[in-house]
Amino acid sequence: MQDWLKMTATALGQGIASGEIDPVALTETYLDAIETHPLRDRIYARVTHERARAEAAASATRAAAGRRLSALDGVPVSWKDLFDTAGTATEAGSGLLAGRVPDRDARVLVNATAAGLVCLGKTHMSELAFSGLGHNPSTATPPCINDPAAVPGGSSSGAAASVAFDLAAAGAGSDTGGSVRIPSAWNDLVGLKTTAGRLSLEGVVPLALKFDTVGPLCRSVSDAALMLAAFEGGKPADLTGVSLKGRRIALLETVAFDDIRDEPLAAFQNAVIRLSAAGAKISRISVPELEEAMALTTCLYTSEAYGLWKEVIEAHPEKMYPEILQRFRLGKNHSAPDYVAAWATLEKVRGIYDAATAGFDAVILPTAPILPPDLERLNADHDYYVTENLLSLRNTRIGNLMGLCALSLPTGVPSCGLMMMAPPGQEAALLRMGAAAEAALA
Repeated sequence: MQDWLKMTATALGQGIASGEIDPVALTETYLDAIETHPLRDRIYARVTHERARAEAAASATRAAAGRRLSALDGVPVSWKDLFDTAGTATEAGSGLLAGRVPDRDARVLVNATAAGLVCLGKTHMSELAFSGLGHNPSTATPPCINDPAAVPGGSSSGAAASVAFDLAAAGAGSDTGGSVRIPSAWNDLVGLKTTAGRLSLEGVVPLALKFDTVGPLCRSVSDAALMLAAFEGGKPADLTGVSLKGRRIALLETVAFDDIRDEPLAAFQNAVIRLSAAGAKISRISVPELEEAMALTTCLYTSEAYGLWKEVIEAHPEKMYPEILQRFRLGKNHSAPDYVAAWATLEKVRGIYDAATAGFDAVILPTAPILPPDLERLNADHDYYVTENLLSLRNTRIGNLMGLCALSLPTGVPSCGLMMMAPPGQEAALLRMGAAAEAALA
């Protein structure tokens, strides 16, 4: 049974379908693993034992009758603590929301439950999702699978840890500036950032609504495809017959390699060699206008985040981690005309980027230009915290600013990911490219 904890969500679903795996036994195996894990309280904020057992029992009944609801019916997954769960606290990693208990599930959780997925509980996260590091002194900082002294990446930090430490078959996370992809990269997982607007944000605690997206953190591209289908109540992308032969891939040089550390750079370069060996035609491109868009980040993100949270924050600022509080308060510095002008510029740059990348099947770059930073130094050194946080989010944010969908893949080098980006709404094509790249990088 312990092998179940190492299996992909796809393989677990196949085992349930074949009758080799009992959903009740599978869920109990996960619940036992969670309860006995020494790092449990740094990964899970709350475990939903009763709900998980009830959902597993219902799944077992359906499986026995040949009436499974989806390929993941009966598979246990975790949920980041910003997805509303009826009757279970949803606090988004912040003392500002302590004791907040929703009366209904988030829409994506409703859809996943309708697909038969089993909810194991809620995972820790960066406070109000406003950090790429995953460090949260207010509640808990989850561990990184590759370095016990480092942070795991955020803001979907516990979601990544739950999968990496074999305490969930997959994790539900969110991505506003990289919050699915950074922890996926640093914990050697597959992470999918969906197109803004594709998946419902109903019942999802917001950060910046124009950029907020829902996405899975998984062990495989197949898992990501199945989780996306569960989130939206649709059909998964067809990943059969995928190949990189003849595929045109753009290697984006603008911004992505500034101040990059040696390990992520070497891992990416080696990955590019393997993609080329698998038949991909890789061209280097520059989009200088991206620099202009990146310069707008503080205005675009902090204005919206502070606008949404100002009253709640200023009522009890002492409840917040000072570094996160300071980031929110940067939103005070921008006027409404600044914000409107920034969006006008961003839309212009999006058009230029789309034209520059139109002839390619995907665009690639390193997921993060740095390795997971040291936790003790983050606590002791403010300048280090600011520098590492901004660098952690730098590459992933390109996808959010340009309105793209994006996928982070493990390169085989610990905590070094390769990111593939595709146009808005092209998740199915991106997942097919990702599945072919996954095979080449294995």
